[in-house]
Amino acid sequence: MELTRLKGIGQAQAAKFASLGIQRVEDLLFHLPLRYEDRTRLYPLDKLVFGQPAMVEGRVLRRYTTNTRRPILVCEITDGNATLALKFFRFYRSQSIKMQPGTLIRAYGEVRPGMGMPEMLHPEYQHIGQRPPPLANYLTPVYPKTDGLSQKAVQRAVSQAMDCLQQGRLVLTDYLQQAEVLPADMPDLLTALNGIHRPPADTDITTLLSATHPHRQRLVLEEIIAHVLAMKKLRRTVQSRQAPVLHLPESDWQAFQQRLGFSLTAAQQRVIAEVRADLARNVPMQRLVQGDVGSGKTVVAAAAMMTAQAAGKQAALMAPTELLAEQHAASLTQWFAPEDVVFLSSGLNAAQRRTAMARIAAGVPLVVGTHALFQDAVQFSDLVLVVIDEQHRFGVHQRLALRQKGPHGEHSHMAHQLIMTATPIPRTLAQTAYANLDVSVIDELPPGRQPVTTLVLSNEKMPLVAERIRAACARGEQAYWVCTLIDESELMRARAASETAEQLARQFPDLRIGLVHGRMKSEEKNAVMRQFKAGQTDLLVATTVIEVGVDVPNASLMVIENAERLGLSQLHQLRGRVGRGNRHSHCVLLYQSPLGATAKKRLETLRRTHDGFEIARVDLQIRGPGEVLGTRQKGALQFRVADVQRDQTALQQATLLAPKLLQKSPELADKLIARWLPRQDELANA
Repeated sequence: MELTRLKGIGQAQAAKFASLGIQRVEDLLFHLPLRYEDRTRLYPLDKLVFGQPAMVEGRVLRRYTTNTRRPILVCEITDGNATLALKFFRFYRSQSIKMQPGTLIRAYGEVRPGMGMPEMLHPEYQHIGQRPPPLANYLTPVYPKTDGLSQKAVQRAVSQAMDCLQQGRLVLTDYLQQAEVLPADMPDLLTALNGIHRPPADTDITTLLSATHPHRQRLVLEEIIAHVLAMKKLRRTVQSRQAPVLHLPESDWQAFQQRLGFSLTAAQQRVIAEVRADLARNVPMQRLVQGDVGSGKTVVAAAAMMTAQAAGKQAALMAPTELLAEQHAASLTQWFAPEDVVFLSSGLNAAQRRTAMARIAAGVPLVVGTHALFQDAVQFSDLVLVVIDEQHRFGVHQRLALRQKGPHGEHSHMAHQLIMTATPIPRTLAQTAYANLDVSVIDELPPGRQPVTTLVLSNEKMPLVAERIRAACARGEQAYWVCTLIDESELMRARAASETAEQLARQFPDLRIGLVHGRMKSEEKNAVMRQFKAGQTDLLVATTVIEVGVDVPNASLMVIENAERLGLSQLHQLRGRVGRGNRHSHCVLLYQSPLGATAKKRLETLRRTHDGFEIARVDLQIRGPGEVLGTRQKGALQFRVADVQRDQTALQQATLLAPKLLQKSPELADKLIARWLPRQDELANA
């Protein structure tokens, strides 16, 4: 049912509800309250408790406006036992006029101590005349809202949706009950919704708001089941398509390993074998390769791309930044014939772009680039493999746009897809977010890698840290100094990268210092990075643009200024830029006191462990699944009521119940998916 069918909701109001993910009347029912207010009873004025909200009723004794620089409207009411002052800092003259002595007023607000009597600041109130209206017969829910949408508007909309449900104008089938998979100890859907949106006056609010309340658990279970079913459906949809069968001759594979100049780890060998087995089947590969920072995912991508090349086809590798894409292109050029590799990014000039696009259209086998690859003007000859690096940095539609560059036509094949990430995904999150993918883990670092020692120090120790940099560079090593801002800002304590570079240059005139930040032009930025990689720069002052894709084995020291400003995953990625050679390396996390509890937890976690999965687990605890996966703005994984970290029991139940529902009532699975993920169909090929 369309939202505009409800009273008081026009197109403009409906657009505001849409920003909350509410597009249908049904969606309102799954928009859960943040808290509740008890407006079911009146409190005597002599029984009010400071700090507690209360509904009160009394007659106006007097009202006046204070003679202060900013006038305040004060209305004193009494119920015969005590007096209460209602205070309004923003008011209209008409309000004052209507508050005549003797007028009966009902108000709701938080009670606080006042001058000579308790008071409420800006309470909600109404004039109730001689016949007071009945009080609410259930607790009043308070919902999440957005700009331009008042709490009253949301409450009215949800209340109308509940009326539609109870009057039969909106039919909401309990699919879990119908499929006979609803656990016996859980309430049915209508009972759960009624208990959440219209809880009786005697309901314990604390219990109702807890994640373990049966009414909330009922909705959590249904939502997670819907997500598991949606992922299974995506997998089934893709598996029903045909993909080209790609075999890599063993002689080619052995020759490639000899060209590498280093031995593959057992983990790399295992994952490459899994990828090659996928490519040899006639269904599209859907594989996620997780490998911690420095574990060697690029070689896995190269092996997959070589398999496409051996079949006379094309493979494309897309990376989120120009630096990372360029580094991948450089690696492939080392391992393959340079004429077989083409690089495309928005940083190329017009002539370079034309040349690159012509070579892609002509069938060059190995294509590397940034988001420029999925633009309409880029035409592939015969694309059979798509590799996405750091996939969480791309939107679903961007990944889909590149995959659709494959052959078209009635009998066309679907491209294989290999997704790579250096952000380990906790198992519980992967079960729902990536249940449509096969997952491989590179759980071994190349031999000779030295663990990075992480130090957490106050900014006051900065002079000592600077001296350590001088000592490291004197030994022929290189170092990074990471700043969190580009320009100086009075509002933030982080110092600008440009100012830091100048200061360090004055302090250490004998060091060759480079500067790189996100506002530099691509050519300038890449030139600085190349100099650093070639050892022509001792110290690189940078913003977080170096988070992904810089591989300088000689860099053994990193200083991250104002580290408390960065997320745990980002800090882990940055730290991964050192310790890539065989030298013992250090990462110094400088912070500005005082540290908040969350920042302290982040820095302490990084100091004590290098385990990417442990870091990801803590990150998930702190930030939630949408942030960890980079989907909060991209719309791929948005739980309305569930929390995969908190709702472990429901997650385990859902993974058992979803297959049962699919087996017993497959037609209900699609309906359940449509209820919780109405736009899931567009993700089917992503």
